[in-house]
Amino acid sequence: QLQLVESGGGLVQPGGSLRLSCAASGFTLDYYAIGWFRQAPGKEREGVSCISSSDGSIYYADSVKGRFTISRDNAKNTVYLQMNSLKPEDTAVYYCVVEEYYYCSGRPVHWGQGTQVTVSS
Repeated sequence: QLQLVESGGGLVQPGGSLRLSCAASGFTLDYYAIGWFRQAPGKEREGVSCISSSDGSIYYADSVKGRFTISRDNAKNTVYLQMNSLKPEDTAVYYCVVEEYYYCSGRPVHWGQGTQVTVSS
């Protein structure tokens, strides 16, 4: 059974850092593009970042460029999202997703359960 489990969320002060993890089971992550989406209260779901399986191409939303870093450890079947210089507007539930193709297309076909990130003083 295909499963994605996120972890690493929590409460952090503005300017702080968190690292989210997305552990996969039931399938091999490195065959797929893996992305992170987020949804803040009252807002639409937003694509944050994605890493392809074909050539390691990476995508970042403009709002997180220079602050977030996505990476994958195929040996651990895990994808990470390092989030630095966090801002209150980064507060959201963050979801790990499997995308439709081996390259980043913004078309998720499977979602994790989500992890809450709250940036507040």
